[in-house]
Amino acid sequence: MGNVLAASSPSPPPPVQAGPGLVSVPAGFTMPSVSPISSGSSGQQESEAALPNPGAFEEFHRKCKEVFPMQMEGVRLTVNKGLSSFFQVNHTIMLSTLGESSYRFGTTYVGTKQTGPGEAFPVLVGDLDNTGSLNAQIIHQINGRMRSKLAFQTQQQKFVNWQGDAEFKGEDFTATVTLGNPDMVVGSGIVVAHYLQSITPSLALGGELVYHRRPGEEGTVMSLAGRYTGSNFIATLTLGGAGAHASYYHKANEQLQIGVEFETSARMQETNVSFGYQLDIPKANLLFKGSIDSNWVVGATLEKKLLPLPLSLALCSFLNHHKNKFQCGFGVTIG
Repeated sequence: MGNVLAASSPSPPPPVQAGPGLVSVPAGFTMPSVSPISSGSSGQQESEAALPNPGAFEEFHRKCKEVFPMQMEGVRLTVNKGLSSFFQVNHTIMLSTLGESSYRFGTTYVGTKQTGPGEAFPVLVGDLDNTGSLNAQIIHQINGRMRSKLAFQTQQQKFVNWQGDAEFKGEDFTATVTLGNPDMVVGSGIVVAHYLQSITPSLALGGELVYHRRPGEEGTVMSLAGRYTGSNFIATLTLGGAGAHASYYHKANEQLQIGVEFETSARMQETNVSFGYQLDIPKANLLFKGSIDSNWVVGATLEKKLLPLPLSLALCSFLNHHKNKFQCGFGVTIG
């Protein structure tokens, strides 16, 4: 829910990294939380902290999803090269036995406008494959409160999707409006509005309103969302006309993190429960992720950094017991 591009057109060829029709966003784009602001009256020795900013709606379930392994098939070779402190390019070759093999060229540019630790704007991200399909994003921090994003996608030199976002961050709330694939001639498009409000330092509530229109069809879907953040866990629930999505993230210790997801779709009449975990062994430079769901799909990934060399290896395997299918992948990242 909330992804305009995925809901408005057929899916294009998959990008280098998993994502609903968009290229992966570089480090620094994730919305940071606004630092708590202390308030109080004279005569009080300790001031009471204001409510924190709840962050972006699209990040509600992200912490739990990061625990699950990412599916990969075939062989993938990625070479990253930093040309300067602002500009980076990467080359990716994917060899597949199930689908078509491909080559992708990606670029990332980070501007000089520093807005916080590890954050600078504008950010331009894009990748182009061997068929001419392009995915691109432009992210810019207009001022201290407002951030905008423009994303577009082509498939074999034809425009497929484009969307524009405007996000306003208050001290204890976040409001976002997204316009996707507007066509004034045909009279079609999608408008998505998000609003999140911090009720307490641990509890945030909000909602999503999706309005879509095309010739002969018009409709509105509304969802309500809530998130409770504890000292070492995050519980999130999104409930609406399209279905329900609940997630629970728990950090057991510095090495082990677990996540549980429950998803049901009213349109597809499907329900799925997934359990995942992430085990980090810093001394061995190993990162292991595993998952199992109610459809009896078991998956695992193993990532190994070969320090001091700028080289990382990744192994991936997924087994669908119900369909009796096995899928595996091997990846090498240089740089």
